[in-house]
Amino acid sequence: MRITFWALFTVLLGPAGSAQWTLQTSGTTARLRGVSAASSKVAWASGSGGTFARTTDGGASWQSSVMAGASQLDFRDVQAVDASTAYLLSIGPGEQSRIYKTTDGGGGWTLQFTNHNPKAFFDAFAFWDARTGIAVSDPADGRFILIKTTDGGATWKELTRENLPPAIQGDGAFAASGTCIAVQGKKNVWFGTGGGAVARVFRSSDGGDTWKVAATPINAGNASSGIFSIAFKDSRNGVIVGGDYKKENESSDNVATTTDGGATWALAKGSRLSGFRSAVAYVPGSRGPMLVAVGPSGSDYSVDDGASWVSLGSLGFHAVAFAGIDTGWAVGEGGRIGKYTTATKLDQKR
Repeated sequence: MRITFWALFTVLLGPAGSAQWTLQTSGTTARLRGVSAASSKVAWASGSGGTFARTTDGGASWQSSVMAGASQLDFRDVQAVDASTAYLLSIGPGEQSRIYKTTDGGGGWTLQFTNHNPKAFFDAFAFWDARTGIAVSDPADGRFILIKTTDGGATWKELTRENLPPAIQGDGAFAASGTCIAVQGKKNVWFGTGGGAVARVFRSSDGGDTWKVAATPINAGNASSGIFSIAFKDSRNGVIVGGDYKKENESSDNVATTTDGGATWALAKGSRLSGFRSAVAYVPGSRGPMLVAVGPSGSDYSVDDGASWVSLGSLGFHAVAFAGIDTGWAVGEGGRIGKYTTATKLDQKR
């Protein structure tokens, strides 16, 4: 049986017949913390030192660059619209928190938003469509800050803070992967928190005009633990993952699911994640309700809507995103990019 170069190049992380990560050449050594998949061909990644990367051929090649004048910024989140259009969010206190947009494939970037509140620290954003998005900041003066655009980022307006439940002592959102906030449908939005005594999920069904909050059983109680990522496959079914980022290999109460839109959360009943996880994503088009979670100590997958998990190995990633079955990427340290591939598809190439 002839083994192709593709098969030799693949790094097998899980058991035979499950799933694999195929390492791709990113062209950068920056720490990548954001990734967004627009289609089977187009994906964008982002990271430290003002770095962004793009593929338009399914990852066969990546073009990476540093945004002019932004080498001091840490781009923790990216939203891909298509091969030409994408948004980047940088994190940090005060004016380090910014949002940029390109419409020419990264050739030029327009600064759309600069945070002028010295108490704010923006962590992540999410988009319902190409023009409508929302970003979340850590609390300032007792409440989280959210801004929203409905015109493709030409304007970003702060939502009424008084419509959010108050923050608790130590409350914050985590910027580890740009996925602590999620949107679904036309107006549903959720974000997860940590750092305080309880990890919580805030939810809105009217585009952020009004909010409710729910306690979760995810490990919390110190500044390094809580909910790091949240994902929803529809208006009622969702998942949260996290843990303590200072305990990367610890398997704890760090994954929970909801079937009522985030009003209540329950810990996974089966096998746990194999360590701290910074990002989780649903796999569109999979035969069942499949999920993939990644973290610096490895990755896991679930085929029963998060009830139980199987390890994909110990190669670390920080963020993950999918556009369809066999169309997903994970990113991590040193410019690492892995493309998700099922073993069945690989076998067909031998």
